Amino acid sequence: MTNESQSRLSLTKVYWLEQTCAAVPPDDDWLSAGETARLNALRIPKRRADWRLGRWTAKRAVSICLNAPRNPKSLAAIEIRPAVTGAPEVFLDNQPAAVTISLSHSNGNALCAVAPPGTELGCDLEAIEPRSEAFVADYFTIDEQALIARASAAERFQLLALFWSAKESALKALREGLRLDTQSVTVSLEESVPLFALDEMTADPTFTECRSIWRPLVVHCASGQVFQGWWGQTGTLLQTVVAAPAPARPILLQV
Repeated sequence: MTNESQSRLSLTKVYWLEQTCAAVPPDDDWLSAGETARLNALRIPKRRADWRLGRWTAKRAVSICLNAPRNPKSLAAIEIRPAVTGAPEVFLDNQPAAVTISLSHSNGNALCAVAPPGTELGCDLEAIEPRSEAFVADYFTIDEQALIARASAAERFQLLALFWSAKESALKALREGLRLDTQSVTVSLEESVPLFALDEMTADPTFTECRSIWRPLVVHCASGQVFQGWWGQTGTLLQTVVAAPAPARPILLQV
């Protein structure tokens, strides 16, 4: 076996699933009693919809990874609870499940990444949209700002969304979220791997079948921690996943 083959075998397997609001059942019999109570405490309709979408996506992803039944009663036995840090943790029949997950949602979509227990894992969904110069100055490192300044007008907002999403993923993997300064993590890309051309992607009718095309990135933390990761894109929505130990290319879960 070559060194390259051995290296691939040692990479962490990370699985992912993306769902939309249209996939979520109208009733709540797939929620646990604790989750139902949490949902009932949410008063803002959008917050309720996002929360239900995230829980549905996570339960579907976990049930596939654990090879568990997917009927409402079985899904209700899978409970997603917030840790003290706010990070989602999975319980199966009130016992910690042997998986690590990360969740994100944006524009009516939710993304769940699943990895083995003990993995430092983060994922994020981010819409590609205009951002101000003040936003760049406030949240990005000097090195990132330099890369953004060199980007073409067509790539600028895509690169901003990519850097921001990768930062969010890394801060989730650190179990800190936006409590930590976003300038404490620096994103870098392989220069040999170009950004997708947004106009080409949105014009490609087959692109929705190509969401498993992932490209590498690295996030360096001020603490010395390094996260390897991947990014992909579907239309104007960008996905990132980072993990430690280093993850293999994310594997799409088949619903």
